Amino acid sequence: MKKALIINGHQEYPFAKGELNREIAKRIGDYLQSMGFEIKTTTMKDDWNADEEVDKHTWADIVILQSPTNWMGLPWSFKKYMDEVYTAGMFGKMSQNDGRTAEAPKKNYGGGGLLKNTKYMLSLTFNAPEEAFNDSDDFFEGKSIDDLFFPQHMNFKFFGMQKLPTFACFDVMKNGNIENDFHRLEQHLKEVFNNQ
Repeated sequence: MKKALIINGHQEYPFAKGELNREIAKRIGDYLQSMGFEIKTTTMKDDWNADEEVDKHTWADIVILQSPTNWMGLPWSFKKYMDEVYTAGMFGKMSQNDGRTAEAPKKNYGGGGLLKNTKYMLSLTFNAPEEAFNDSDDFFEGKSIDDLFFPQHMNFKFFGMQKLPTFACFDVMKNGNIENDFHRLEQHLKEVFNNQ
């Protein structure tokens, strides 16, 4: 049986209670369960233990991060999670330090990952409209959402994890089309996971 860890990185604010991220994470979990996956979950608003979270990462075949985009990145609560969990996993569980050796201290940085058989997927929500991306004349200067989330991709790559296509919902606070987003999510999951 395949195993998936779904992390809900939402940080609650008075104007953003997290219903959409919670619902997307639930739908991803329901879909994967229907495909025969065993599921474990973590949410930032609940208590978590760094060593237990490391064990969840090493247990999982697929890690899915569901998160809003806060100020061009991930919420601070998930950054705290990464600082504690990924540091706890860095010395023999998720990676073999940073990949360098005493014999070659300038080579192989980022090559110590031990989760080479683990895949990951980002699922993100944005207040920005989709049209703001991939257009050199718009705010993001032609950058894609994966360009914006390059640091997060590198964090997962550091542990040897393999990238799956990113999913995103756009303009969710001002011009959302949530039912269409749910339909697109289902199509995305079919395309990504029917081959897993």
